[in-house]
Amino acid sequence: MAGWNATEIRVAGTGNVYIAPKNTDLGAPGVAVGGDWKNLGYTTNDGIKFTKKDKLDPVDVWQSSAAVRFLQSDRDLTVKFQLMQINADTLPFFMGSGQTALTPTDGVLRYDISATPTPVEFALGIEFLDGESQTRFYVPRAVVTDADEVQFTKSGPVKLGVTINAIASDAVPALPLASWMSK
Repeated sequence: MAGWNATEIRVAGTGNVYIAPKNTDLGAPGVAVGGDWKNLGYTTNDGIKFTKKDKLDPVDVWQSSAAVRFLQSDRDLTVKFQLMQINADTLPFFMGSGQTALTPTDGVLRYDISATPTPVEFALGIEFLDGESQTRFYVPRAVVTDADEVQFTKSGPVKLGVTINAIASDAVPALPLASWMSK
């Protein structure tokens, strides 16, 4: 509703990042996430960055110097964040094997980086709390498209930064590209 309403202002005070097999339903705000969802743990204080970019192509005509219409030719939804925990869920996710579970043997977690990786699709769920209000952002089908440089230093934690892109639905019936839900 138009006008001033302070209760409609959202501050993402604290939250969670989840992954699950692609097309897994996240559920509405206020309902516990299902057992197929994995919480990826701590992220940096920078939080989650969400970007929506649309590409509009002009339709030019001889009779006008300005475009008379625009056609949407592309939509790009990306989510970026940095994971702070390194474990059997986050390392394969960052490196490109998504849901591949690694089992530590004798206290050693080993991940072998493939020379022939295959993009792994997954569902992404992000939720944050603002007092009594909960907001969820859900992407039914996504893939990690970029990984940040990892830095090992003596004065700071190792961070696993990822960029995730939403992919058009392959579910029947089709799911939305993404959903934003607030309660």
